[in-house]
Amino acid sequence: MIYSDRTLSHRTQTSLHPVFSLPALRRGGAFWIGFGLLCSSAVMAAPSPIQSDFDDDAVLVTLPASAPASDSAPSSPETMAREIQRLISEARRSGDPRFLGYAERLFNQQASQELNDPLLVLRATLAQSLHRFDAARQDLNTVLDRSDAPAQRAQALLTLANIEMVQGQYDRARPLCEQLTTEYPGLIASSCHAQVAARTGSAKVAYDELATATRSLSNVSIQGFLWAQGTLGDIAAQLGQGSAAGHWQQVLSQDPDDLYTRAQLADWYLQNENPRQALVVTEGYEAVDSLAVIRAIALHRVNHPDAAALASRLRERFDEALWRGSMLHQRDLSRFELDIEQRPDAALQYAMANWTSQREPLDTRLALRAALAAQDEAVLARLHEWLKQQNQSDARYPEAS
Repeated sequence: MIYSDRTLSHRTQTSLHPVFSLPALRRGGAFWIGFGLLCSSAVMAAPSPIQSDFDDDAVLVTLPASAPASDSAPSSPETMAREIQRLISEARRSGDPRFLGYAERLFNQQASQELNDPLLVLRATLAQSLHRFDAARQDLNTVLDRSDAPAQRAQALLTLANIEMVQGQYDRARPLCEQLTTEYPGLIASSCHAQVAARTGSAKVAYDELATATRSLSNVSIQGFLWAQGTLGDIAAQLGQGSAAGHWQQVLSQDPDDLYTRAQLADWYLQNENPRQALVVTEGYEAVDSLAVIRAIALHRVNHPDAAALASRLRERFDEALWRGSMLHQRDLSRFELDIEQRPDAALQYAMANWTSQREPLDTRLALRAALAAQDEAVLARLHEWLKQQNQSDARYPEAS
């Protein structure tokens, strides 16, 4: 599992030392909430009229306590790298996209030619979080072309492999995993190989080999161990094995704010008819769209009295974002339309807009479900053909049979 989005979707938190640390870039688009315009022609109701008359001492917005104290550019590249790393980490920990905006503002104050390799890797990490995959590739390839520093090369290779994996470009990801093994061998590189193999027809072999490596390797770092556990959880879920939950729980026991793993586990419980456990996993995370949508579905399934209120808050949140032209993760919006609003045509529109750039298992399954609900045979045929080309099968895809 190369962790995204992020979303993240789709897990590498870029760092100067050590090379890999948690939390990190997630699969699934690397981050749960991005920026940009939704590819949407749906007509959405505008939110309530904007109020513009306030008392002089009225508090309109409370900034996060960990927001930057100053707009000025950092005094050195090292200081800038530490601050941007902090902001990206805070964005992933909290699910608050404002921290990505703070980081982007710092980059906008610097000319590209003034950025050293650590800053280029960080800018690529930010671009990946904002779903600007081509821009991220460009920065990462620049680092790989000119840098001899092992830390920066390993980070760039891993992030680039993550991007290719998120987008379903497994033929591009495989040689990057091989190069990572050569330059930075260990469980993280092994996980990279395992994820590619699992998504291209060899899930059982990939799971067994990575599980063996996890047990047999000595002097394994906590980062490498947790990375492997997350990968094993994903492959176990692909194989339909109940052990998936245990692998993900090990990750969360060390990193409770790993939003991607938390969403994976909650979704696993939901798909396996255990909505009450999904409620336990999502409690306290309603500010994160992916987790809030899963929680809303679980509340509905158990006929909880809070179900309607959460659905209403999500509806207002999505409607306002659409009205303002800002992008919320399209996977979450699609799932809300499909499972809460019961509008399969709208769900399919957002699911396929998301799937064109992000092809994680949760993206593919949602596209299949939405196409089946909307009775769109052409889209179903397109999805089935892609799965056949990749030799990809997944127990989470009952709709593909």
